[in-house]
Amino acid sequence: MTGARDAYHGGVVGESYLAGPGWVVAAHGELDQDTLGPLEEALVSAADQQHRMVVLDAGSITFGDSSFLNLLLRLHHLTALRIAAPCEQLRRLFALTGADTVLSLYPTVEDALGE
Repeated sequence: MTGARDAYHGGVVGESYLAGPGWVVAAHGELDQDTLGPLEEALVSAADQQHRMVVLDAGSITFGDSSFLNLLLRLHHLTALRIAAPCEQLRRLFALTGADTVLSLYPTVEDALGE
């Protein structure tokens, strides 16, 4: 369903949509064990739908903790997960934990989609 939109109002998940070869899930705000549920649901749902790749648009995420990192690492094993536009705090988190050697990071959603 090209151009399909699935908006999560409130919380940390923005719109989710099919774009080129992948499914994009946008997230925003602070992501920790108390706020992570809706994002986990959106990402797992996209992976369960067997999209060739799932792109997390992280451009509006302001903070992520170890539970957020754990979610990304688990999703990495379910699908071709790509993370687009992570903020400086997330890049530091990924570098300090070595996750940047495992996760696929891109400067923009378009780069992540290979467009």
